[in-house]
Amino acid sequence: MASSSTFGIALVLIPFWCAVNASTYFPVTKFFNVVNYGARSDGTTDNSQAFLRAWRDACKWKGKSRLLIPRGTYMLNSVTFIGPCNGEMTVLIRGTLKAPSIPPLFFTNTWIVFRYIDNLTVKGGGYLDGQGASAWRYNDCFKNARCLPLPISLRFDFIRNGQIKYLRSINSKKAHINLFACNNINISYVRLTAPENSPNTDGIHIGSSTNIKISRVNIGTGDDCISMVSGSQNIDISDVFCGPGHGISIGSLGRSFQKEYVMGINVVNATFNSTQNGVRIKTWSPSYSSLASNIKFQNIIMQNVNNPIIIDQDYCPFCGLRGGQSISQVQIKDVTFRNIWGTSSSKLAISLQCSQVVPCQNVKLANIDLAYKGPGGPAAASCSNVIGTSYGKLVPPGCL
Repeated sequence: MASSSTFGIALVLIPFWCAVNASTYFPVTKFFNVVNYGARSDGTTDNSQAFLRAWRDACKWKGKSRLLIPRGTYMLNSVTFIGPCNGEMTVLIRGTLKAPSIPPLFFTNTWIVFRYIDNLTVKGGGYLDGQGASAWRYNDCFKNARCLPLPISLRFDFIRNGQIKYLRSINSKKAHINLFACNNINISYVRLTAPENSPNTDGIHIGSSTNIKISRVNIGTGDDCISMVSGSQNIDISDVFCGPGHGISIGSLGRSFQKEYVMGINVVNATFNSTQNGVRIKTWSPSYSSLASNIKFQNIIMQNVNNPIIIDQDYCPFCGLRGGQSISQVQIKDVTFRNIWGTSSSKLAISLQCSQVVPCQNVKLANIDLAYKGPGGPAAASCSNVIGTSYGKLVPPGCL
């Protein structure tokens, strides 16, 4: 029979054992408030160093870290948050982050960067105010002899297993969100806005990244709502509202000496309102050998869109009007446009202009209903160097 002292020891050891195991399997969540590191929410003080000090401590924590930016307005110069970190990282943006508006301070490539981090979440319901009006005149490459470097608002480089949600970015000086060399990233419930005439203010720009999901986002800006360039693979986009802007674009491809590729793109349940383009694939001409394949655009509403469905393999904005056949070396194949309806603001509602060197292969048009009520109507379609099929309702009549 066990003695009373034995039971006493056991009772002491049980809570000790539970505490050890709880810390092992359920790491403690710790908050790192930037205010405690000297940040001031007066809208004028540069808080870059305070934010970086808070990040360094949060990144070292061997548990779940929460970098907290409470309510208030925080001026922030260019900052880079670098990993790897010792645990799961969450950045809670409750307040408003304000970018610099003085030219010497904003001639840089990025405003806020996250780099080399696994398991990162950025959320919180706050705002990123890029103060783009102070800089857009430097960013119009078509009017200026050269483009000066302007910052992307929020950049993610080499991030694995990340989430970006419940944020709003306004008036970015350049692109709002940029993904480079990322894997398994979910973007949802974000709102990205800039004026229609703001140059190069892409909503979400993706390159060299895989397994990206974008859903329930509202984007109105001066360039592409979502753009995907070389290395974009397995991208799922759904429940997107785009307008104003230049639509959802793949490319431009083929300008690099190295072979570029975009594969496995699925866009479903999107609405475009008064945009320059709807769904677009564009490649440079002339260009180097590259590939765009396995692309689907489905269940899409067009409302007063200038170019609802477009493949442009003669893209060269600096070349002027050449009027020649495309000599792009980019192979476009296995592309589906299905269940797309609404209104076109131009007579040419479908334009598939492919390369005479490598014609588009296996392009499908299915159940298209795009009306045009302007002068010279009804809506028309034009195809060049396209091998494919069409079926179902086709308004305008298919050109395949």
